[in-house]
Amino acid sequence: MTVSLPMATEILPAEDGEAEGCVQCQRGSKLVLFVTGKCHWGCDYCPLSDNRRESPDMFANERRCSTWDEVIEEGHAMRATGTGITGGDPMLDMEKSLEAVHQLKSAFGPEHHIHLYTSIPFQVDRASDFGAAGLDEIRFHLLDGTLEKYLPVIQACSDAGINVGVELPCEPDKEEQLFALLDTLHASPVQFLNLNELEITVGNQQNMDVRGFNLSGGITAAAEGSADLALRLKEAANDLDFHLKFCSARYKDAGQLRARFKRRGQANLRPYEVLSDDDTIVFGAIPTSLEDAKDDVEELRQELAIADGWIRYDAQHQRIELPLSLAEELAEVMSVAVHLIEVHPTHDRLEVGMVHLNSHR
Repeated sequence: MTVSLPMATEILPAEDGEAEGCVQCQRGSKLVLFVTGKCHWGCDYCPLSDNRRESPDMFANERRCSTWDEVIEEGHAMRATGTGITGGDPMLDMEKSLEAVHQLKSAFGPEHHIHLYTSIPFQVDRASDFGAAGLDEIRFHLLDGTLEKYLPVIQACSDAGINVGVELPCEPDKEEQLFALLDTLHASPVQFLNLNELEITVGNQQNMDVRGFNLSGGITAAAEGSADLALRLKEAANDLDFHLKFCSARYKDAGQLRARFKRRGQANLRPYEVLSDDDTIVFGAIPTSLEDAKDDVEELRQELAIADGWIRYDAQHQRIELPLSLAEELAEVMSVAVHLIEVHPTHDRLEVGMVHLNSHR
């Protein structure tokens, strides 16, 4: 039997029983809060980049943050409806993770949905602290693939009013263990199981080679066999009392990440900017020195009757920014270079493209 997976630049409808954290993530409305890079487990499939691995730094989406105010600012910048707390392992800095829940609920209100990932079967008496703080959902990564040592804290979290799930990579060589896990979860307080398609990345490729995993083909980073196994597990879980969701590598990149970028871009467009079909921000630009900037901007504003806010000088990049449509017209008559600029809709507005609109360099 061949099963086609939906693909994946649009937001998919939620499945019955799907975790709220997943629903919001698919819409691109969840802030991703990386509280710490600390992790002791050394999982060979870990895709974490070198600049975050074991780092004490905090990131809100792609933004490195040193204060809670910066985290909250990033949440407002993308109109976040919730937050996913991740790492590393957030519970290796438990107090910081607990403070994150307090800060986010205080800033955005009790309806702001927060979920947290951990691999640690932490002390059961701390579950009530997180429940009281307002943590909505917790997802356990079972280090040995079995539930037994996690059951006490899973029950404690459930008793504290926290929705409890399990989230794992779908490893093609763990088929027997994963099928056995289904029956164990059926008789537990676990409400959902999320299986992520195993990915082969720069950070884990050597380890994946040792285990004999190959790319499944195409432009995806998915490991061959992972999706097939996940779909068979999903079919087997149809009659069990928890929800099983499979998230493909392609959808995580082309769907969830792109939806978040689009949401942030729409919320932060300057009047002269537009969102491209690729959900990047594009605008026109004319290189201008700081010394000449004031006069040049004023001349363009008067000559073209440009309203306030539709033209600005970027001192960092030493360029006048204005609508692309105007830049295209000016490129035909101006004796200086005129550019199309393309940036990511992230806090640092990473520049990903520049096109010369006339012959000047």
